[in-house]
Amino acid sequence: MTYLEGVYWDLDGTIANTELEAHLPAFNNAFNDLAIDWNWDTYKYIQLLRINGGKNRIAHYSKINNDHFTDDLICKIHEKKQFHYLRLIKKKSVNLKTGVFRLINELHGKNVRQFIVTSSSRNQVDLLIKYLFNGFNPFEFIISSEDVEFKKPHPLPYLKAVQLSGIKKNNSIVFEDSNPGLKSSLAANLPTIFVPSNIPIVIEENIKLHCILDSLGDENNMANVIKGPKLKQSYVDHSFLSDYLMTVSNAKD
Repeated sequence: MTYLEGVYWDLDGTIANTELEAHLPAFNNAFNDLAIDWNWDTYKYIQLLRINGGKNRIAHYSKINNDHFTDDLICKIHEKKQFHYLRLIKKKSVNLKTGVFRLINELHGKNVRQFIVTSSSRNQVDLLIKYLFNGFNPFEFIISSEDVEFKKPHPLPYLKAVQLSGIKKNNSIVFEDSNPGLKSSLAANLPTIFVPSNIPIVIEENIKLHCILDSLGDENNMANVIKGPKLKQSYVDHSFLSDYLMTVSNAKD
């Protein structure tokens, strides 16, 4: 029987919009601290988000900008960036997305196990959870950038999460907001729901999804289903997720 036992959440852009609110200013502050003549505007940063992982992003831009930074300098930049990111989180520059806390709390009450699978570093994740959830931590474990050799879009982060949880894939759901994340979860053969962040993206043609939403919604902000089961009320809840799993199961039969 198909029933919902576990939910794997991406973090940046899925649980909270963090890229433009905290990551981007943190990068630029790090460049300024180290007297590096870089300044990423919003457009440039959105393009760079195609490269997953902060260090990889710095290395990629260094190469295309003909700067060819050493690994040591890339690490130093990233350390400075993390310092500024954590400072911004402490200043509460980031908030949970619409409907996220409501759904997470409902799933927690129904004993659905929940996890985070992210390309962010563990200290960033720990602090963000602390400030966003005010001491309430419904997540059984976190798979961070330090926990896997290959980041998204490689399936390894989700494969490791599945192995640790012991939950069957057809009793699981992933929430993702980006092409690398979607590729990762789908390559791991996990039912995946796309909920966009405030970063505009076009879902790549080879990515096949059964469920696309514009948000999770709440009592004051109605969610819209672009693809997937019909909503029974104005927002995504446990019942909707169960219907979605049934849709996926029927599609495989």
